[in-house]
Amino acid sequence: MIELINVTKSYKVGQEILHVLKNINVKIEDGEFIAIMGPSGSGKSTLMNVIGCLDSPTSGSYLLDGEDISTYKDEELARVRNVSIGFVFQQFQLLPRLTALKNVELPMVYAGVPPKEREERARSALKKVGLGDRVNHLPNELSGGQKQRVAIARAIVNNPKLILADEPTGALDTKTSISIMEQFTQLNKEGTTVVLVTHEPEVADYAKRVILVRDGEIVSQKGERGGAYESS
Repeated sequence: MIELINVTKSYKVGQEILHVLKNINVKIEDGEFIAIMGPSGSGKSTLMNVIGCLDSPTSGSYLLDGEDISTYKDEELARVRNVSIGFVFQQFQLLPRLTALKNVELPMVYAGVPPKEREERARSALKKVGLGDRVNHLPNELSGGQKQRVAIARAIVNNPKLILADEPTGALDTKTSISIMEQFTQLNKEGTTVVLVTHEPEVADYAKRVILVRDGEIVSQKGERGGAYESS
């Protein structure tokens, strides 16, 4: 599904060039559940941004379903994000003046889905994450765990192949974190590819493969990919 080949990402800081990602090579197959770990400043969030088409590599290739999208322009990347990828963030990123239902409808608005179908699909997604009775609640009327479930519903409403989650339990207590990770596990069991960034080993334990990033490089991969144990 996803293949990064010799991907680098650099930024100019003053007169210097900061090399954030260095020759990243990784494959992510359909239906995998992957955790990306690494210390602060390791490049794991930048790697997530590249995978999620929120940023483009400085060099190298990014193949999505066999198509090289590393040279796509902003409008083309926006289309890929809307159709193929669902995002879940640590701080939920819900619009405070919109109900749970309207927040979940947003990706479909951008995709041009008719209003009646938007509402039906949004209600179905909220029901799937256990919030069928909270559709008309505003974010400030929801708990942290409920807000994250709304974010998950929003991420899955366009039936993406890939869910990207950036520290999805970082703002939640332990009990709620377990509940959210069980939700991701269930989505993965249903066939959705899940890639999450985390610094918490207990969260990474839910994944089938753990990619460790340090100083902009992948230093190890542990777990199953295509049925085989892999380490680098």
